[in-house]
Amino acid sequence: MNKPIIYQMLPRLWGNDKSRPKKNGTLADNGTGKFSDIDKETLDYLKWLGCSHVWYTGILRHSTQASEEGCIPSHPQFVKGKAGSPYAICDYYDVNPYLADNPQKRIEEFEALIGRSHEAGLKVIMDYVPNHVSRDYGKVSPVEGHPVLGADDDKTVHWKSENDFFYYPGQALSLPTPAPKGMKPYEEIPAMATGNNCYSPAPGINDWYETVKINYGDSHTGTWDKMLDILLYWAGKGVDGFRCDMVELVPPEFMKWLIAEVKKNYPDVIFIAEVYKKELYGEYVREVGFDFLYDKSGLYDTLRTVVEKNVDDNGMPVELWQSATGITRNWQFLSDLQPYMLNFLENHDEHRFASDFFGKDASRTFAPLFVSLYLNTAPFMIYFGEEVGERGMDEEGFSGRDGRTTIFDWWSISSIRRLRRLIETGEYRSLDPKKLVKAGLRKEGAEVFCRFAEAVRLAASDEAVRKGTTYDLCYCNMSSDGFDKNRHFVFLRDHEEHTLLIAANFSGQEARMKITIPDHAFEWMGIPVTESMHPGKTIEVNVPPFDGKIITLV
Repeated sequence: MNKPIIYQMLPRLWGNDKSRPKKNGTLADNGTGKFSDIDKETLDYLKWLGCSHVWYTGILRHSTQASEEGCIPSHPQFVKGKAGSPYAICDYYDVNPYLADNPQKRIEEFEALIGRSHEAGLKVIMDYVPNHVSRDYGKVSPVEGHPVLGADDDKTVHWKSENDFFYYPGQALSLPTPAPKGMKPYEEIPAMATGNNCYSPAPGINDWYETVKINYGDSHTGTWDKMLDILLYWAGKGVDGFRCDMVELVPPEFMKWLIAEVKKNYPDVIFIAEVYKKELYGEYVREVGFDFLYDKSGLYDTLRTVVEKNVDDNGMPVELWQSATGITRNWQFLSDLQPYMLNFLENHDEHRFASDFFGKDASRTFAPLFVSLYLNTAPFMIYFGEEVGERGMDEEGFSGRDGRTTIFDWWSISSIRRLRRLIETGEYRSLDPKKLVKAGLRKEGAEVFCRFAEAVRLAASDEAVRKGTTYDLCYCNMSSDGFDKNRHFVFLRDHEEHTLLIAANFSGQEARMKITIPDHAFEWMGIPVTESMHPGKTIEVNVPPFDGKIITLV
């Protein structure tokens, strides 16, 4: 597989055209996007952009406070936000009825979306949440022929290997939030352990109190088989991959077994792990069998610290952990694991790059983008709206003005509404900022879009980026004129007779670098030596502030 490019979107937010959503609004107030809003035009756009996969986030049926459009409301005392968390699953075999035009036909409508995606040449990824479920999991009628977690548990003991959950016999759940005025508090007797490994009947406000922890026993149990049944169900409907939530909180031996069993039936299905401990990366790839891992704790965190140091540069010396040399240290640490990393600058858990909490301005995204997108053959993920500089600075309700796009509230995002109008007209193909402004984008969004789209489309089509080798040029240019090891990063990408030089400037000043390519790079990458391109030749590379540049050498 050559460099997958994944587009993450929340269908609930993607298709919502409500122009003036209310803070803390209900589903009736603010509306919701639908499966049908992800139409042929949308999917053609994603394919044009260079995407190979689309991750539909928030599909599995989760707890919500809504009672409209086929929803069964959960008790508001434990639901986070009016819409609820997409990771508090109340039925693994169902999709959210509010996403369907006809809630009674919601599974058929999701299957149709899978079909449309495949017809557009895109593979479909959905969430798999193996560690926890909603506190009221199983409240809806079970899908015939499929098991329900906890249905046969012995609730008189705290733990039993055969149980699906952990219990506190004789103790009632004590939630950290009060019940709404005039409403009877939520009852859970016996109390169950909370999803973030909070083994207590009284979770705190910072715990995942809307969820309960799943028990995998001390060996292969019925819980394992129930989980396998869930994934086979969705793979059988055409889902091409699973983004596996918080896998470090479930036994690795279970995930190893699960992946192997699914791939016996569906060998091409991919598994992406949300992991954070870099020291476990090798185990999750080589032993457990994941296809890709989040590199949040590696490249993402490295790029973020370099960006933040320079955006807020107060003249203080650059510390080691703030230096662009950390990019080199990170790939050296990863070594042969690099192709298995999932690189990104944004996702639903992290701050938007353009928010006040990160890069502050979308026009500054291109230095880190050029590194994250082009450094190696690892997949890259785009978070919807990133390509037009969405800032995540709305104050939606449960999710305040925190630099993130809410996953808890019914909401409509103005930049996404403008992007969707652009998609409807097809004008995005022009890559002309003036035409994009006329079609509905704001000036700054149009300029970011053109650069961003060009960058991603190159990554999807250029052989040196898609499957070539990488050579870090920083070590041999430490003393080169204009090169600042703390704020600049320069590397080669090469495939057969095609070589690119890529430079990133993380500083607020224009970079005027004189870069040399050593003998070893020519030998190792097989770059042909010519009169105009040879070892020791100085290449002048000028890069604007907070930007990147690509030079075709061969």
